[in-house]
Amino acid sequence: MARQIINIGSSANDGTGDPLRTAFDKINDNFVELYGSDNDINTLDANLNVNNFQITTGVTNGDITVTPNGTGSIKLGAMKFVGTTMSSDDSTQITIAENIQTTGTLTVDGATTLASTLGVTGAATLSSTLGVSGVTTLTTTNIDNLTIQDNIISSASNADINITPGGTGDVVLSSLRVNGTTLDSSDSSKVTIAEAVDITGALTAGSTVAVTGALTASSTLGVSGVTTLTTTNIDNLTIQDANITSASNSDINIQAGGSGKVRLNAIDIRGTTINSADSSIININEAVNIDGTLTVQGTTNTADVATTGNVTVSGSITTGTFAVGDLNIIADGSITSDTNGDIVIDPAGTGAIVLTGPITHTGTQTTTGQMNVDNLRLDGNVLSATSGAITLTPADGQNVAVSGTNVKLTAAEANFTLMEATTARADTIESDTSNADLVFNTQGTGVFDFNAAIKMAEVTKPSAVADHGFIYTKNDSGTGEVFVLDGADNETKISPHNDNGEWEYYSRNTTTGKTVRINMEAMIRDLETFTGKKYIESE
Repeated sequence: MARQIINIGSSANDGTGDPLRTAFDKINDNFVELYGSDNDINTLDANLNVNNFQITTGVTNGDITVTPNGTGSIKLGAMKFVGTTMSSDDSTQITIAENIQTTGTLTVDGATTLASTLGVTGAATLSSTLGVSGVTTLTTTNIDNLTIQDNIISSASNADINITPGGTGDVVLSSLRVNGTTLDSSDSSKVTIAEAVDITGALTAGSTVAVTGALTASSTLGVSGVTTLTTTNIDNLTIQDANITSASNSDINIQAGGSGKVRLNAIDIRGTTINSADSSIININEAVNIDGTLTVQGTTNTADVATTGNVTVSGSITTGTFAVGDLNIIADGSITSDTNGDIVIDPAGTGAIVLTGPITHTGTQTTTGQMNVDNLRLDGNVLSATSGAITLTPADGQNVAVSGTNVKLTAAEANFTLMEATTARADTIESDTSNADLVFNTQGTGVFDFNAAIKMAEVTKPSAVADHGFIYTKNDSGTGEVFVLDGADNETKISPHNDNGEWEYYSRNTTTGKTVRINMEAMIRDLETFTGKKYIESE
């Protein structure tokens, strides 16, 4: 409200001023504005005192809040306050002429200039760069995981110390210069390592390496030029003069790189294959003892051959009756065994017995392991399909019978049409997916015919579904009661008893928002009293 001026007229008692009632009404309005009864923005609250250049609150321990309008700021001299930000209104620096104590975290976004000593009595945590242009004296200093104490720089337990120069700069330690993975002398003199050196990786020398003592190499020793060695020990291998020997009972392994081969004069060895480098024959002029299997891929002309192991033939054998142990292969194509002997055909590994053509079998067939017929697999007591479905199709009018006592058809996960049956029996029928509906449908105008009581456990009220209704049991005053719910979310109790055992009517109408609970038994008793008639009959 704007300040109201009292019209006092042009002169005393000239009758042109405000009447007394009007004048004092303006005075009252001005005081209301001043002391805050109208909550106007011009109000000076009664709890705030302005006196002797001081603004104080009349409420004990009360705050004084100065809030500008909109995006405005609070200005005190050349100081400006916006929210939690303090700045200079004339863009000059802010001078704080007294000591500052910061009990929280001090964050400095710009440069900080200290004209005198900075004393830190506790721990100082720096999340950005600390720039020091003068002499700085520090005691033990922790920078992240790095500790500087006296003339020692150390890191936390098992932590690396990384010194990384800027750009193409080097790290110089006295006269030792490190650039990336290169170590050299900053004054171009030699680098002397006065202690033993353990090199676990490959050592590459671009010039001559002179070794006056023993050289032990635990990794690869690569030599690209001419090397003169006396007796040389390489691991368990000794090279002396023209002899290559190994330690006692040790093998000597010579392995060519990639697809290369080992050549001994005119004999090439590649893996387990021995051949002639000039494609001629290989002569073995001594007796040969073969303890393993002998495989001959070409033609072999022999006299009598006596073998105690296996003989593998990859070509053809022309013979009459061929007998191997108890097995007989006859020229007419028959395979027989000696009296009462079994014929065992056992392929190795994942090999299979392949019979191409019709199989005529007489008698009992016993199969151990899997038996596959097209995509159908019989393995022990399990009948499964390797691809596609399994269909059991009896002749017209016949049945697929599953016999036995207490036989169950089970499946961990299955989606199928179970049956079309006159009678189906089950102890439990439940949905397999969490929160999924269990749907029962009849054909045509069929109905659900229950010949026994239906027991329903207590549930919470379901959510209404358009064009559907629900019947369910819900807890009502500590007792399970039966309710119905229509598609409009209207709920009615149809087991009409309250917690005192009295007959009642209960309904909740979603459209009107009303919930009705009527004690029908009490109402009828009142009606009996009123009419004098008896309506309630007890059996």
